[in-house]
Amino acid sequence: MVFEKKPIASSSSQNLKSPLPREDTPLIGKGKPLSSKSKTFANVFIAIVGAGVLGLPYAFKRTGWVMGLLMLFSVAGLTTYCMMLLVHTRRKLESFDNGFAKVNSFGDLGFAVCGHFGRFVVDVLIILSQAGFCVGYLIFIGNTLANLFNGEVSMVSGLSLGISGLSAKSWYIWGCFPFQLAVNSIPTLTHLAPLSIFADIVDLGAMGAVFVEDVSLIMKQSNEIIAFGGLSVFFYGMGVAVYAFEGVGMVFPIESEMKESRHFGKILALSMGLISLMYGAFGALGYFAFGPDTKDIITANLGAGWVSAMVQLGLCVNLFISFPLMMNPVYEIVERRFGGGRYCLWLRWLLVLIISLVALFVPNFADFLSLIGSSVCCGLGFVLPALFHLLVFKEELGWKGWTVDVGIVTLGLVLGVSGTWSALVEMFSVKV
Repeated sequence: MVFEKKPIASSSSQNLKSPLPREDTPLIGKGKPLSSKSKTFANVFIAIVGAGVLGLPYAFKRTGWVMGLLMLFSVAGLTTYCMMLLVHTRRKLESFDNGFAKVNSFGDLGFAVCGHFGRFVVDVLIILSQAGFCVGYLIFIGNTLANLFNGEVSMVSGLSLGISGLSAKSWYIWGCFPFQLAVNSIPTLTHLAPLSIFADIVDLGAMGAVFVEDVSLIMKQSNEIIAFGGLSVFFYGMGVAVYAFEGVGMVFPIESEMKESRHFGKILALSMGLISLMYGAFGALGYFAFGPDTKDIITANLGAGWVSAMVQLGLCVNLFISFPLMMNPVYEIVERRFGGGRYCLWLRWLLVLIISLVALFVPNFADFLSLIGSSVCCGLGFVLPALFHLLVFKEELGWKGWTVDVGIVTLGLVLGVSGTWSALVEMFSVKV
């Protein structure tokens, strides 16, 4: 994986003349579907677990720990169900004897169900989600380095971008900019892809360090905590939870490379269940350990010391490497639509510049997770899977099936609109 969310499948595999890695390329293994059950489990784990987990303790602080757990488990179950809706929809389409090509990606499915408009909608959401993940990377890197080397980051001063008053976070983001231009100029990411394993090792190492710190603090002291934060933060918490489980586009390549694909549903459910338990423990223990002082990036609570510094620096290096990997699907879509499917350096550099500028104006990591989770991930993870399933199976579904699919579409739209508004209010409110 990349440290954050995995690249989401978008476009057709037709007319590719070179073996460049695509956004639907499996993260472990390639070629024919030969993955064992354990390897499939690892693929799901890599596709889901990412940097979003570092914002969960802060989200629990906002929503309350019981409310946060209920949200996490609910989103995990709904995400798993919608992933299987996509699998069933693809299998149905490929069973038709009417010239349907093999559906290799989310964009292929959108085209098969809704034509060019369907592919366009999927492509737009993928661009927004992947670019949003990368904005989150830069926010994390800027705030973490500023916290390590410049003390506490002022969220208010972080918005001041005057020439005479660049914040520490802004300096670090701009410092990364030329190096990001360099790594994002690489035409093929074949040599960078193995570093995704390094990203997972760093991810697990950071989580382990935080777990140890949490338990030691909980044993020494108790903090004032809340169980329910109220309805006012419901949509905010749902946005963070949806973001944490985003990875629906990877379901196609992972399922396609499995030896016994008939068991994919069980492996997926087991993987998502264990991930949700890990997420729940991480969020709750982090909140229990630091209480009202829980920060938007939990590693900032680790305090001084070389272990804390190494963990945070490792995460920054990890996300720096992950940036071009996550942008690969965006480049594939943009170059296909505006560059004739050919490598285009200036388009890549323009996208990196836009993402860097957006990151400068977003002060809070967890608030931005909620925004992306609500505004984009709800559409990709809930609305489109249920809608595509409904359109393909409409002649076979009974009233219960129609009710479920329509209900998921409605829920996704409500969460998306309300969560986006809630996240924007949180992002631009003055926090004291």
